[in-house]
Amino acid sequence: MTKNLSYLLLLAIVLNACSNTKYLPKGEKLYTGGQVKIVNKDIKKADSKALTADLEALLRPKPNGSFLGLRPKLYLWNITQTKKTKGFRAWLHRKGEPPVFASDVDLDKNSQILTNRLQNVSYFQAQVIGDTVSKGRTAKAVYTATTGPAYKIRKVVFPTSPEGIDTAVAGTAKASLLKVGDNYNLDVIKNERIRIDTRLKEEGFFYFAPDDIKLRVDSTIEGHQVDMFVKVKEETSQLARTIYSIRNIYVYPNYTLRDTALKLDSAQKYRWYYIVRGKRETVKPWVFKNTVLLHPGEVYNRTDHTKSLNRFIELGPFKFVKNRFEDVTPDSPLLDVYYQLTQYPKKSIQFDLLGRTTSASYNGVQASVSWKNRNAFKGGELLTVSLIGSNDGQVGQSNGGYAVSQVGVQTSLSWPRFVSPFNFKADNAYIPHTTLTLGGSLVIRSQLYTLDSYNGAFGYQWKQNQYKQHALNLLEVTYTHPRSVTELYRDSIKKTGNPTLQHVINPQFTWGPSYSFTYDNTIDAYRTNTFLYSGKVSLSNNIYGLISGANIKNGGDTTKLFGLPFDQYVKLENEIRYFHKLGPNSKIATRLSTGFGLAYGNSRNLPYSQQFYSGGANSLRGFRARSVGPGTVNPYYFVGNNGFLPDESGDIKIEANVEYRTKLFSIVNGALFVDAGNVWNLNHQKLTDTNGNPVPGEDTFGKNFYKQLAADVGFGFRFDLTILILRTDYGIPVLRPWQPGSNWVTPKLGNGIFNLAIGYPF
Repeated sequence: MTKNLSYLLLLAIVLNACSNTKYLPKGEKLYTGGQVKIVNKDIKKADSKALTADLEALLRPKPNGSFLGLRPKLYLWNITQTKKTKGFRAWLHRKGEPPVFASDVDLDKNSQILTNRLQNVSYFQAQVIGDTVSKGRTAKAVYTATTGPAYKIRKVVFPTSPEGIDTAVAGTAKASLLKVGDNYNLDVIKNERIRIDTRLKEEGFFYFAPDDIKLRVDSTIEGHQVDMFVKVKEETSQLARTIYSIRNIYVYPNYTLRDTALKLDSAQKYRWYYIVRGKRETVKPWVFKNTVLLHPGEVYNRTDHTKSLNRFIELGPFKFVKNRFEDVTPDSPLLDVYYQLTQYPKKSIQFDLLGRTTSASYNGVQASVSWKNRNAFKGGELLTVSLIGSNDGQVGQSNGGYAVSQVGVQTSLSWPRFVSPFNFKADNAYIPHTTLTLGGSLVIRSQLYTLDSYNGAFGYQWKQNQYKQHALNLLEVTYTHPRSVTELYRDSIKKTGNPTLQHVINPQFTWGPSYSFTYDNTIDAYRTNTFLYSGKVSLSNNIYGLISGANIKNGGDTTKLFGLPFDQYVKLENEIRYFHKLGPNSKIATRLSTGFGLAYGNSRNLPYSQQFYSGGANSLRGFRARSVGPGTVNPYYFVGNNGFLPDESGDIKIEANVEYRTKLFSIVNGALFVDAGNVWNLNHQKLTDTNGNPVPGEDTFGKNFYKQLAADVGFGFRFDLTILILRTDYGIPVLRPWQPGSNWVTPKLGNGIFNLAIGYPF
């Protein structure tokens, strides 16, 4: 069968190629792309490969796009030829792609471009010759690049003049990008000019620019070497050679585009800056003490300039920030600074309606209404009140009647600063935030139970730099208790003997701090390898539990706080993501997620809301959501006659994912993936069936944990709709830890799980 499929695929490719070429005008050939061959026996293989890719990216025109050897957009163009400009056929024709002919290729021009590029990267003696290679009614362009030797830097000379600007340029020499022994590279030279300019901006040279730097290159040195001389251009203006300081700083909190006058007569000084407020005060003057980082009398520097702009934006109330500097004193080099801020509408309402589906066959809808006040108390505070309602049910399942409904309200108040008795100072480009949240919800599991849930938190979020972010909640409080539980659900607990069912409806009261740290450099698109680490530690009633002597595991009574039994635990979470670019449109994405929770003192187990689970659209995609584990326990063992599958959870989690992502065509991206993982209990739970017999399987974590992993393989498509990524994944189980004998499962399409989700899984 596989052999026949291979023949069919080959036949489809041949037929598609023929069907495209038959539309070609007489005498034309279809252009299939360009190829560059490097002729240089001294260049390393890896360097030759990189240089080839660099050169081939410069070739024009680009051939028609292809997928698995097929050119679907070209085929669409060919079969929908029409003279009409309206209608479905005309619309389809516009979605196609016109043919690229071999006659469209200018070999000489491309050869000149490649030669110029080679000279810019140290191959001064390079020569490129282009030719066309035909095959039937198709043709490709082949460029042979004889590079000659690479010219290397022998020495770099910076200015030696005692003039101020020359001294400043010479002071940057230690951090130069031009290194002795490196190949000459025009791009590095351009970046060196930008580097010098950036450094001089830190020293007050406000009007200096990269174009004021000249680099002279002497390539007459023997041994294919160059000497480089860094100089300030003679024609550089006196303004660019002058160091500027700050005189006055003006902030306009109510600026609009209709404002043309500076209104300096109404400026009121607060600390080191002036406020020009207009007719009424909308923002308190002290709000800007954490955003205006430039100070009168100080030498201008680009870092504080940029940080200030970023902080004005991060304050929250301001939609636009306009900044300008004015040279104000002819006798001495001084600058006045103006920050003109345009506010968002203070209050707004947003309505969201979301349809969703999960790998547990749940389908539903969620609606929310959010009211925002962006400047609640004239201090840049963001007050948000959200009303949320949702309903999810399983369609076509035996337990389809057990729908989940939720209604709730969530409020938050965020201050753009540290609210604390201590004076914390943050002088980077990011505004710290203090956040207070309060909320409550009602969770209704149709025919089973109803839960009340209340939550609150107070804490801080701040960025150390563009890669590192911290969040410290001094207090997180969660209280959940059952409002009502039906006899049907209580009977399920008795009949299955599964303690997870009871755990879901147990009262939960957590009270304590949490801290999380995130390092993320995936925002750097230029990196080949990127990395994200996220870690979190959560505590609940640790100090109070120790003081009160809570210890129910050793026979003690349950201790209460505010008249309520509380949970006591320590919980650790870690996640590592690593991404490796294979090319401009493909990458390898990996994730390792681990979690550990220790319940002690006043608790026998972690509260259900804090436990870990595995399986689902963002986890193990070949398994239903929360259906894996714990350990080798078969979750379907407890299903019984009513087909009710509980949400399985555990105190320990290990999960890993590997995914190959690539662009297929247009807005469609594809993926191949492998997932593995499981959850375990820290302490053994005595699981029994309806007859009181022990349930087979090991639910606790041990040295053979790696033999208890569930795993799946699969494929998926991602549709980039600009405003969101619509993801479809089909996961097929290959390891089931609860299966008797071998855990291996022969991959079969019929055993797979279809997942529909928004966004990437990681």
